[in-house]
Amino acid sequence: MTIDRKQTAVFDAAVFDAKTLAKLVGVIEVDGQPLYRGIADGLRRVIADGSIGTGSRLPPERALSQALGVSRVTVTSAYRELREKGWAEAVHGAGTFVASPAEETSWGTMMLPPSAGVLDFVNAAPEASPFLPDAFAGAIGALDSVLPGHGYAPTGTQALRTAIAARYTVRGLPTSPDQIIVTAGAGDAAHLVFETFARPGNRVLIEHPTYPGAVEVLDSVGAVSVPVPIDAADPDAFVDDADRAARQNAPTLAYLMPDFSNPSGARLSENGRRRLSATMARHGIVTIVDEVAADLVLDGSASYEPFGVPTPGTPTISIGSLSKTVWGGLRVGWVRSDVELVSRMARTYARRQLSVSILEQATAVHLLDSFDDILTARRTWLLGQRDLLVSHMRAELPDWDFRIPDGGLSLWCSLPDGTSTQDVVRRAASRNLLLAAGTRFGTGYAFDDKLRVPFTRPSGELGRAVRILAETSSGAAGEGHPVEPAELVV
Repeated sequence: MTIDRKQTAVFDAAVFDAKTLAKLVGVIEVDGQPLYRGIADGLRRVIADGSIGTGSRLPPERALSQALGVSRVTVTSAYRELREKGWAEAVHGAGTFVASPAEETSWGTMMLPPSAGVLDFVNAAPEASPFLPDAFAGAIGALDSVLPGHGYAPTGTQALRTAIAARYTVRGLPTSPDQIIVTAGAGDAAHLVFETFARPGNRVLIEHPTYPGAVEVLDSVGAVSVPVPIDAADPDAFVDDADRAARQNAPTLAYLMPDFSNPSGARLSENGRRRLSATMARHGIVTIVDEVAADLVLDGSASYEPFGVPTPGTPTISIGSLSKTVWGGLRVGWVRSDVELVSRMARTYARRQLSVSILEQATAVHLLDSFDDILTARRTWLLGQRDLLVSHMRAELPDWDFRIPDGGLSLWCSLPDGTSTQDVVRRAASRNLLLAAGTRFGTGYAFDDKLRVPFTRPSGELGRAVRILAETSSGAAGEGHPVEPAELVV
């Protein structure tokens, strides 16, 4: 089956009608299967790409049958197929509504402890930097100077805030220690920012696809995500699309990853990021910039200036951490902004956390002292990992399409026509390979035709993982890791 249609914006359920839906579904080629199943597949794909949001009411069967030029019985059977697969549900007296095919678990609950024989590709997180043990040893050796104190540093130790501020200054964004708050990782930083500035009903502009944890936090505070497509092949197109979305939706916040966005790998050009910064400033949007992957440059180019440099005085909040450059087990992150916004966030943070571990902060100071050497080693390792994964993918999954990223931690793969990311994840799990479905990185059911494959696992695991994907794609499966469906269909 092929579907000839153009992606459009998400439609509101109140104005969605049969003619609009028929136009989205487009021309259906059944390829020998029953017509109703071809229509059901077309409807599922429209739902999967986010054109119809969860809870939207599907048109009455008679109206859709007329719009598609088929019998009502055919549409009735198509709707039944959607219900049986979990993509729709019937409400007596009200109609048929888009539903979730499986209950989602939170992003954090997908982080399972290591298990023998299980290949965990859910997380794009590298092994610890070889520089870490010496940094821990140095921090322990300096403990005598801090043990007499109470051990709390609500916004971070002076030494670490000074080191982080110096890093921003060297990169071209003059920063003082009082513009920094140390957090327990980048996720904690994002929680802090949204808890402080997002209110129920606020619209927040986000890239699409984007980091799932951020969307979950926005949902938890009652904010409304406004997704704007990001394409690694043409990342600067995002600027005009974001401008248009800002005019139409009046967001108060934006959550962006201008450097090697997770999962797409998109990186705005230097001109593009300056235009985007100016665009956000013109609309009065507080811009939250996730820089977790900003230093993971793999194409030999220089790191770009921090977001917001050309528009000083505009409300920008930067989030960073050592999780990808050093190790996820080192729970040290931070936010950087102007003093006024930092003061507001400090009050929020003090209500729920007294301090990040003093030992880990001291370790981070040692790491930042030799950070350029750490980055060189990490980039070299990631480059080898990326190229190895690309080699395996091209050899064993030639019909999977992807763009080789210039940095970051993973490949964002387009699956062959007719392949569902959720099916791929289910079948891979039967062979003890755990992955995050592409739908996890979007709103609604977008990216059912995508899969993120990290290249951060050990070299031997990369080959095994690709082999399993190739074998399960051809139909092989077996008894494997006992993962509940809710952990898979996300």
